[in-house]
Amino acid sequence: MGKRKLGVLVVLVLGLAVLGAGAIAVERLLKHGFSAHDEPTALEVMAARTARRLAAPERVRRLVNPLPATHENLAQGMEFWATSCAVCHGNNGSGRTTIGRNVYPKAPDMRLPATQRLSDGELYYTIMNGIRLTAMPAWGPPSAAGESDERNENLWRLVQFIRHLPQLTPEEERQMKRLNPRVPDNP
Repeated sequence: MGKRKLGVLVVLVLGLAVLGAGAIAVERLLKHGFSAHDEPTALEVMAARTARRLAAPERVRRLVNPLPATHENLAQGMEFWATSCAVCHGNNGSGRTTIGRNVYPKAPDMRLPATQRLSDGELYYTIMNGIRLTAMPAWGPPSAAGESDERNENLWRLVQFIRHLPQLTPEEERQMKRLNPRVPDNP
C-alpha cells in the first residue's frame, strides 16, 4: 500500500473514531441530560486543565510571588481565604462543601498536586480572572497581571496561603472557622 493510500486510511479511521465518540456523547446527553451531580469525564478533565493552562499568558505563568513569605502575609491570606474562598473550597482546601460538591465541575482539592504544581503566576491569574463556565469567579479588577495595588497584594497572599494548604494545622482551621461567613443551608 502506498503512503498516500495509508494516509487516507489513517484519516478515515480517525474521522470515524471522532464521529463514534461524538455519537456516544450525544446519545449519553439525550439519555441522561446535563447535571451538576455528574463527575466530569476524563476527557472533560483533560480539556479543562488544558484550557486553564492556555488561559494564562506565558509571561504570567513565569511570575513569582513578589510578596515575602512572612507570618503576616500568610495570616492575611488565610483570613481572605476564610472569608471569600472557603464557602466553596473549604477551610482546608478540600472542596468538600455544600457548594463545592454541587457545582460543575466540582471545586478541586487545592491541596493536591494538580493545583500545587501550578506556578505562582497561574494561581494568581486564576484567582484574578476566574475560570469561564465554572463557578470560579474573578476576584481581581480587570487590569494587567502583576500590578501591586492592595487588592492584587491580597491575591498574592492567597497564592501563599494555597501553597500552605497541604500543611494546614487543626488550630489554623479553628481560627478560620471563626472567620467564615454564615451561609444559610439550602432546604
